[in-house]
Amino acid sequence: MNDKQPFFPNWVEQMSARGNLPAIKFKQNREWREVAWAEYALWVEEMAAALIGLGLKPGDKIAIFASSRYEWPLIDTAALSQGVVVVPIYHTMTAEELRYILTDSGARMLFAENAALLKIFRECEADCGAIEKIFVMDAAKASPAATGKPAVALTELRQTGSAGRAEHAPEWRRRRDTLKITDPATIIYTSGTTGQPKGVLLTHLQVASEVNEAFPFCGVTHHDVSLTFLPYSHVFGRIELWGSLAIGFTLAFAESIEKIRANLGEVKPTIMMAVPRIFEKIYLAIQAQIETNPLRKRLFAWALDIGRTIGQLKIARRPVPLRMIPSFEIADRLVLMKVREAFGGRLRFAVSGGAPLNPEIAEFFHACGVLVLEGYGLTETTAAVCVNTPFDYAFGTVGKPIGEVQVRIAEDGEILLKSDKVTTGYYNNPEATREAFDDGWYKTGDIGELTPAGQLKITDRKKDLIKTAGGKYVAPQKLEGLLKMNGLLSQVHIHGDQRKYISALITLDAANLRQFAKDRGLPVPDPSDKEGLAKLSRNPTVQDNVRKAVAETNSQLASFETIKRFLILPQDFSIETGELTPSLKIRRRFVDQKYKKELDSLYS
Repeated sequence: MNDKQPFFPNWVEQMSARGNLPAIKFKQNREWREVAWAEYALWVEEMAAALIGLGLKPGDKIAIFASSRYEWPLIDTAALSQGVVVVPIYHTMTAEELRYILTDSGARMLFAENAALLKIFRECEADCGAIEKIFVMDAAKASPAATGKPAVALTELRQTGSAGRAEHAPEWRRRRDTLKITDPATIIYTSGTTGQPKGVLLTHLQVASEVNEAFPFCGVTHHDVSLTFLPYSHVFGRIELWGSLAIGFTLAFAESIEKIRANLGEVKPTIMMAVPRIFEKIYLAIQAQIETNPLRKRLFAWALDIGRTIGQLKIARRPVPLRMIPSFEIADRLVLMKVREAFGGRLRFAVSGGAPLNPEIAEFFHACGVLVLEGYGLTETTAAVCVNTPFDYAFGTVGKPIGEVQVRIAEDGEILLKSDKVTTGYYNNPEATREAFDDGWYKTGDIGELTPAGQLKITDRKKDLIKTAGGKYVAPQKLEGLLKMNGLLSQVHIHGDQRKYISALITLDAANLRQFAKDRGLPVPDPSDKEGLAKLSRNPTVQDNVRKAVAETNSQLASFETIKRFLILPQDFSIETGELTPSLKIRRRFVDQKYKKELDSLYS
């Protein structure tokens, strides 16, 4: 399909033509249910008819307030195929954040996941006068409203669409046929790491350009299966959804973040898209397992050394010497294969995006036969503008530009972009739109450089760079990445702007902290015992381990970058408590404000 034509008007024929091939899989009554493309296409037709029956017209807006589940793409695809604009909302949003997005976007209807999210909406409903109707996905768990507009079960809406499918089919076809490439498709509100969220407006041109170039660029085919768990309210997750429509690969919906490891074994995906924290957690869990047994640790180190050698030969496109094959087969059977089995055993490659991935972690998995490819993009660029591919990758870079993407490095190191994938601007915010562009080039706010081979390397966020009182610039993500290689550490917040030296707030991983205590004969609190975990984090043995991790990191840094003082917080950062964005990046300004007293104490 030509990427200068709208993507969604063409997809229904493709879906139906795929017939009985699997489109989606999800758990129902503890069993995996598989839905074929033909049935999935019928569901979308019914939902499209339901939306027409509600009186929605092209250009109208609806909001989806839910985690990633099979109903999400059902609503999204039905809406976008007829020119209705979709506003995704993170399921972790507060009532105040929800109110802002609903009022700023002017959404006419809200699709909420369950009673808990419906309750959040009720807290701000009085200020959201544009919302005409409310639908709930888990209707059985949603109680009737004591006040406000009634909430209708999504199953009831789908039944209405099924009954009206024949009646509304001509209008749906007319809307699909008249949809233009310049029509708005979605408004995705940024997570607001530095301030009030901005609504990124993406048209069907951005959608078509990204989907039609990024997935073929990586070699994805209709034979692939992806375990999907990224939030569809985030552009990275949304592109995975749209990519399945374009390419025809199967989306298997993970039950939850907590059950990803179990679902990997059940689904056995061939491709996977995730944020770096997922790979960090798997890496640290493996490290924690081998640390407890000296013999296992030596065996793993031996096997990993062989795997790294084989990996380097692959990168150099050189054959494996015959003399190495017997040793590699033993290492693979005893150690490396088990790492691949943790991902289901069939993974061709995984793509990491949303934040920087530590090259050491990518190289570790590569040595084990798991290819983790880093890419780069923003909400404003409809996800990836650069990505490593299975055929061309270099760890420590985010790969080469995709398709027609142009990359330029400004004098101050900022990455500038030109592409059909770049947003047309921020919704209701012309001032922010003007500030985002320089003579037609989009200013990413990221610092980077191009390698001689043409790959892009990201140094840091321009706005995140710390300038110490001594005038030295420090890239916090570099320090945070180095520190988080210690299995005990969960999150690290580097601080020091206009201060005499660099300091750090550190949180600990609860599961690894409990294992650490068990291995050393320390009291092991229950996972739900927050006070016990906080007390354990103050234990001298724990504190000494963190101190050594800081010293090890400092040994790799210039003197002005070194962390002079640190504080271990009694609880981890989370999306719910506000320190993390839904893509698990630290909201730096929020953390600086919330922990101002603690940070000030590090300079007293």
